[in-house]
Amino acid sequence: MRWFNFYSLMEIYMLQGFIRKETLNPKQWIIPGDKSEDLSLKEVCASSRTRVYACGRKTNMENKVVADVVEALIGAFLSSSTVSRGEEDAMAFMNWIGIEVDTNIIPYQSHISIPLENLDKLLESESLLNYTFKDPYLLIEALTHGSYKRPGVPSSYQRLEFLGDAVLDYCITQHFYEEYRDASSEFLTVMRTISVNNECYAISAIKVKLHEHILHNSQELDKQIADTVNEVEKLNLKSTFGWELETSFPHVVADVMESVAGAIYVDSGYSKEAVFRSIRPLLEPLVTPKTARLHPIGQLHELCQRENYKRTKTLVSRSNGEASVKVEVKANNGIPHKFTAKAANEKTAEKLASKEVLQKLLKDLNKI
Repeated sequence: MRWFNFYSLMEIYMLQGFIRKETLNPKQWIIPGDKSEDLSLKEVCASSRTRVYACGRKTNMENKVVADVVEALIGAFLSSSTVSRGEEDAMAFMNWIGIEVDTNIIPYQSHISIPLENLDKLLESESLLNYTFKDPYLLIEALTHGSYKRPGVPSSYQRLEFLGDAVLDYCITQHFYEEYRDASSEFLTVMRTISVNNECYAISAIKVKLHEHILHNSQELDKQIADTVNEVEKLNLKSTFGWELETSFPHVVADVMESVAGAIYVDSGYSKEAVFRSIRPLLEPLVTPKTARLHPIGQLHELCQRENYKRTKTLVSRSNGEASVKVEVKANNGIPHKFTAKAANEKTAEKLASKEVLQKLLKDLNKI
């Protein structure tokens, strides 16, 4: 939902009248019932059951602030009790303010009715996940690429990926919230961004060799996966985060992490705990406040803001399936720092160029 929808729902119940935007100033506090002429209270209708009074100057409340409070209230219900009870309370609150949540669980029915010749081999991936599927065909669906055409087999993993994406996002967000109680919302967002992204998932899948179990029938995809595997092995990464990949990679390598998470979620009777218990070891070590590092583009943007540098990005060319991007930053001394990088897509090229320019700028700053 968009934040404006949250604001509209809050407005119906006049809940914005309960938001404390300013710290209480004892000098402006008024004794209830004081009849002084210059301190008269004006009744504000908050609801049919509650009376709210205002005095003196008005305080403007931005719509976005009201919408954020709705999200905060949902979070408060989620964290106020056990996981299952907190979710029930949060959904009850959402229903109360007009966000209808259907909690009826529809039993999953397998779309696959025939056995596959490589089912036994495919089920070897269960050991990687430390999870045994009640319906093994869910795992097949999670690992099936669109190029793999077999009668009775789902067209691809995309539906489970859509589900697993949301479940993993929720599980990782909840983990960071519970683990780092003193962290600000901004820093929790940074940690989640570092952990919930395609590069992190792709590296994780390759490290545990989950990519070897993808069902596909594409020579081009085979080559792309092999190139990505070589890149990861060459880097010899100790963690799955850090933005170290220097080439683009086929999305399916990352997507299967999400589709497998979706498959476990459905197979376990919609248990988020079962999903995180199986997927977390594949993502280890998870990022911590000490190891968190922004994306190179974000790091460069932050540095330019802090030092008041001027940054420009130019798409130089796009030919033969390759993008060329130039990133240039002018420091306060007027000296330009620039680098042009090539990659299969613009996003990867910009990341590589930003990383090079960032290293040059940091090196110069250390000399000062």
